[in-house]
Amino acid sequence: MRRDPRAAALLGPLLAGSDQPHRVRRAAQGLGLPERGRYAVVVLGAPVAVPAVPAVPAVPAVPAVPEGNGERWCWCGRAGVVLLGPGGPAGPVAALAEAGAGPGGVSPVVGGLAELGLARRLAGAALAACGPGSREIVALDERLPAALVASRPELSARLLAEVFGPLLTLDPAERALLVGTLEAWLECGGSVGRAALRLRCHRNTVFNRLRRLERLTSRSLSHPRELVETVLALDALRLSAAGR
Repeated sequence: MRRDPRAAALLGPLLAGSDQPHRVRRAAQGLGLPERGRYAVVVLGAPVAVPAVPAVPAVPAVPAVPEGNGERWCWCGRAGVVLLGPGGPAGPVAALAEAGAGPGGVSPVVGGLAELGLARRLAGAALAACGPGSREIVALDERLPAALVASRPELSARLLAEVFGPLLTLDPAERALLVGTLEAWLECGGSVGRAALRLRCHRNTVFNRLRRLERLTSRSLSHPRELVETVLALDALRLSAAGR
């Protein structure tokens, strides 16, 4: 993995959104990277400080992610640029998770260094979808609805209040029970029976909890539009302090 201090100077403007040809050429030549290629950007939630060495400024530590399958890494602060091999971004996501580097967001694949600004913004949106206290590494395409919710906090707060307002007044343990049942039901594809097996309770218990949640939210889980509102509100709750 590259830890070349030149990476910050060369890639920094590109990650900030510049796509000027001379900057792209300079970064490509300075770091030995192709101008066109399959790139992704990773944004970590917080760099890990390393002890300062006399006469040498302290710099953020970056995760020791092995380069394999043709991947090449360059780091610029909390942002990592990876030139992907044939395996795509799944390998880097798994390697970062195994290295305990989270929380982090990973952009979709872009077609060259000139698109790193876009990739940096999308990776930031993926990071925002991780939620408070998360240590996971999230690819944006796996969390698009949550990223949409996180990108508009004022609308997210309004959605949460409108849909889950009465739910938020419950005792935290009672609220967690209803929310956990909803999450299990969604993860089980809307099957009450499978959710009951996962929760180790009777299917009627799951059914009754879901009916109570419907009454509290005034949304029916059997109506597609109202179900969408409920699922988005669930993402808003997970990303909020109330969801901790």
